[in-house]
Formats: sequence, C-alpha cells, structure tokens
Amino acid sequence: MKYNRLFSPIEIKPGFTLKNRILMPALHHGYTLDGTPSPQFRAYYKARAKGGAGLIVLGACRFEGTGAKPDVLKLVDEEDVVRLKEVVDELHAEGAKVAVQLFHAGRYVASGKNADGVEALSPSAVYSSFSRSTPKEMSVEEIHSVIAAWAAGADRARRAGFDAVEIIGSAGYLITQFLSPVTNLRTDEYGGSPENRRRFPLEVVQAVRAAVGEDYPILYRISGKDFIPGSNGLEETMALAAELEQAGVDLLNVTGGWHETTVPQLPGDLPRGGLSYLAQGIKSVVNIPVCACNRINSPDTAEELLAMGKCDLVGMGRPLLADPELPIKAQSGHPELIRPCVACNQGCLVGAFFDRPVVCLANGLCGHESEWLLTPGQGSVLVIGGGCAGCECAIRLAQRGYQVTLWEKTSALGGQLRLAGKCPAKGEFNGLIAYYEQALAQAGVTVVLNKTADVDSVVAECFDKVVVAIGGRPDEVKLPGAVTCEDIFSGDVVPGKDVVIVGGTFKGLETARYLARKSALSPEEHYFLVTQRAETADTAAAMANRCGRTITVVEQEKRMGAGYEPGVSWTVMQELARLGVKQRKLCKVVAVTDTGVTCEQQDKEGNVTLVDIPCDTLVFAAGVHPDESLTRELMDMGVEAVSLGNCAKLGRAIGAISDAVKTAYTL
Repeated sequence: MKYNRLFSPIEIKPGFTLKNRILMPALHHGYTLDGTPSPQFRAYYKARAKGGAGLIVLGACRFEGTGAKPDVLKLVDEEDVVRLKEVVDELHAEGAKVAVQLFHAGRYVASGKNADGVEALSPSAVYSSFSRSTPKEMSVEEIHSVIAAWAAGADRARRAGFDAVEIIGSAGYLITQFLSPVTNLRTDEYGGSPENRRRFPLEVVQAVRAAVGEDYPILYRISGKDFIPGSNGLEETMALAAELEQAGVDLLNVTGGWHETTVPQLPGDLPRGGLSYLAQGIKSVVNIPVCACNRINSPDTAEELLAMGKCDLVGMGRPLLADPELPIKAQSGHPELIRPCVACNQGCLVGAFFDRPVVCLANGLCGHESEWLLTPGQGSVLVIGGGCAGCECAIRLAQRGYQVTLWEKTSALGGQLRLAGKCPAKGEFNGLIAYYEQALAQAGVTVVLNKTADVDSVVAECFDKVVVAIGGRPDEVKLPGAVTCEDIFSGDVVPGKDVVIVGGTFKGLETARYLARKSALSPEEHYFLVTQRAETADTAAAMANRCGRTITVVEQEKRMGAGYEPGVSWTVMQELARLGVKQRKLCKVVAVTDTGVTCEQQDKEGNVTLVDIPCDTLVFAAGVHPDESLTRELMDMGVEAVSLGNCAKLGRAIGAISDAVKTAYTL
C-alpha cells in the first residue's frame, strides 16, 4: 500500500507545517527521576525523532508544583528552559517538530505526593479511586493561580524553542475534572451549568494565547468521551471543541476516556482505530486540524482513517515505542519490517501507573537506547530456538555483523507467541511473528526449520558462539484424562459443555476466556442479527453476554492471575465475569471421577469441604520449568554457550525479549 495521505505535509498554522501526519502523543515514561531530562530520556526521544515522526509531543511536563509528582519532566524555571532547549535542538537536528504538553493532574495526584508535597487540587473534594485520596477543593484564587502558571509555562516553552505547546484536557486530569458534573460540584462561576464548567479550560487557553502571542501554535489534548457514568459524552465535547477553536486552539488531539473507565482504550480488546469516531465527531464542528488516537498501530489503519476524512492527523504513541522507525519504514515501502505494537500494555501502561521506567514488550531496546549500543561483531553464532527470545537475539546479532544461523525444531517460528496470538484480544501477537519472519530474512539470518539440536549436531558445525533459547521444559500433567491448554488452542481437542480448568494462572484464565467467548454469540453473528433485524439489539446483546458452556477455573492459591503484569488482567477478569465463568480460589482437585472432579474447597476460616464439579473436559494449565542441561553439556564440550529465555529462568515475553536484546548487544 502507498501511504500518500499519511506522508503528505499539513499546515497547522502559518509558519508551522508538519512533514507528515504522524503525531507522537505525550506519554509518561519515568525517565526524569528529578524532573530533568536524563541521558535515557534524550536518547529515547532522539530515536523517535530520527525515525521520522512529523510531530513529537514531549511530556507530560509540569509547569508548577501541585499538578504532578516530582519525577515528572518539569518546566518551572529558567534553568529548565536552558535544559529543554538543548533537547529541542537535538530533536530539530533529526528533522522533527517538537511540542511540549503542559500537564496538571489535579486529583489524580495523591495528596502530598505532588512536587510541592501539599494537598492535591481539584474543583471539588471528590474522592478519586485512581489516586485513592480526596483532593482539596480549589479556591477561586487557586484557580486563577494555576491558570497564570499555565500561561507562564507556555511562555517558557516558547522560549525553550518548542514549536508548539499542548494543553492537557483529557484522561480525567484537572481540566476534565472541571468539565465533568461528576467531579465538579461547585456552585460559583466555575461550576453548575455546562457553560460555567467550561469556563476553566477556556480561560486556560485564553491565558496561554495571551502569553505566547497570536502566531504561536497551541494544541489541546481532549477527551472525546469520558466513558464515566454521569460524565460528558461526545455531544458535550463537540460543544467544547467549537469554543476552544474560538478561544485560540490550533489543533485538537482527540483521545478516549478517563483512567478510571472500564471501557478498554489501549489493550487489544479495542479494535484498531476503534475510537476514531470521536475524532470524526469533533472534526464535524471545527475548522482546525483534528488528530485521532488510540490503537492506530499500523500505517494501513492510519491511511484508511485519513482517506475516510475522520481526522487530519493520527496519534501513534505506543507504536513508536515498539518501532521508532515506523514512519521511515512505511514511507520507504517496507511496512513488513515494522516491529508492531502488540497492544499488551505490559511495559508502557504498567510502567506509567506503577512508577517504573517505561519499556516495551516488542522492542527490548526501548528505554535502553543510551545503554545498549550497536557495536560491530564478527564470527559465527548459532541460535537454538525460534521463539521470541531466539528470533530477537538472532536479528540483533546479525545487525552487529555476526553470521547467524537459527535452528527451530518445529515447522514454524514463534514458539509461545503462536499460542498467545490465539487468545482473545491478543491477535496482534501474530504480527510480531510475521515481523520476525521478515526481519530475520532482511538481516541475513539463515533459518533452518524442523531442526532438533543436540550436543553432537551443534559441536559438528563448529560455531564460534551458541545461544540456547529452547524455552522451558513442560511440567508433567498428573491428572488422569486431563488435556492441556495447548491442546485446546491448537484445535486438537474440542471441549464439551462442562469444562474445569485447573490452574488460575494467566494461561488458565486466557483459556477460560477463549472457550467462553467461542461459546457465546460471535461479533459476526451479532452484526448479522442486528443489521438484518433478525433480533432486537437488546436480544443480540444478551446472547453476546451469555456463555454456552459451564466453565470453572480452580486455583489452590489465594488469588487468580499469577503471571499477569499488575494492572493488565482487568479486561480478562471483566470478560470472565460478564460471560459467567466461575472462579474457585483455595480449591484443589483431589479426585477425577467418571462425571467430573472432586475438590477440596477451603473457606476464609480455613475450613475444608469436599465439592463435586460436573466435568466432561478437564484442562490442566501446565506451566514450564527452566532447563539448562543443553547449555551445560555444550560448555562441557568447550563450546561458548549462553542460555536465554525460559530455559534459563521463567518469565514473560517482555523479559525474554529484553534479555535477548541485552545478550545480543553484549555478546
């Protein structure tokens, strides 16, 4: 596909033209522990600028002390102006335009956790489940003070050389707290009617415009719909958008709802471009450019949205974490070499929410650009195993100059990624396999399928170095008659109506979700019934929310979901509950009968009772354990060998890929 629209220039304002329609939104990253740009921060953004993005929005960036934690990038004094000007100059040298997002989280910063160490501020003292605290209701004087600080921050941004400034008015942060009747209970001029609730953002824009002058571009990050019961929808946002344009905003950057919403906005549950209708609605009422965001992770999706007129630009945040070179690869006609975002949220969202530096499952180099440098290598390397760790390591080694051969014992690459790609909402993992297939060939790696490695075959080839990435050894299935999750996903076993899954780890829960969804009304069936008016929308929705199987997950520990990163399992749990999947914690299978299983069920007090659960298909969510025997045997034979991935230590794909990059860059 040619991406003529995506790579056409666009004038945002006279004197401010972007070379393409790709905007990298501001993302929390955790690379500025003292609020100043670290080498890690600078290398991270330099890679994205070098990769060809038209506009990069740095941030979030605090402009005073009440609206963010101390580790958020800051622009509060003249020293910050000098530091950030150096960063801007570096990014300009790579050909990118650069904006900065001036950020105030309001009640989303827990009281006492902001840079000033004081109470969090909000229009009203309404408890936040996100920050788990109740903020201080702002006085009118405090409102005016924050507005003035916002304007002063914008002036500092202009003097630091930023091409534009962005005002954050989305995601449940301070401005949206003023806009929402859920969080704004005021009775003065800043609360009550929609017009009064819009007063604060409009005054912020007006103050910023006065501070930077008429010629300087102002962007505004806007929530198309809050997805919070009782809060604002698209209709209210469209009314605000029209007023923002009149107040002096030059571009509207449209995202979805608040952090507290139960509507997925970033995981794979959201279809590609699934929130673009919000940008389309806003575009219908304004004359300024509109950017669509959320799950636009391929140039094909971006080009289609632009072709349909839904937006004028596309926001690509996480896709540029996965591959900073996405723009230049697409523009040069090599989209097959784009390392895809798999919409897992394991390294980006989890990092931001749990105060960790942001990393990326698909791109183990993300966040390490200043540490792991590509130095020349020479000699021959054998990589054993074509899972994510083996493929990643082989590609990076070949890029260093090594002659790399990869052996895979099966007929296809991917390993556990192939199972992951069959799970609901995780189909994007299949794109990572396709990338590996193309990137291995492009890097010159010799791939040999259906090749089992043993000591004799490896020694006979006389490789200089060997990387063993064969995965973990499967645990033994000790329940009579049980099948594995792999049997289910491969299609070798078709389960019956009553299913018991032993093991409430991520593998067991993903299997439960897969079986539950397959036995409910499919999206295609739902579309047919509704569009053909065979059933009412309510009847079709009820069918889509009903599981045709009785599925029970039993777990002997106190909690379900071992193996998930914190904060990423909620969509799975939400769907299991919606489809009626039963979950039994502190439950252990002690016998398998002709009609089901007998379990010991422990209650909160520690009392144990026997429970019989009907079952015609018993699934054991078997794990794996490390096994470095091949590596040790090779080393005993004098071969320079290292272990990588689950054969060395148990972990997730995100850790295996990161370790693969580090191994490849330091071998």
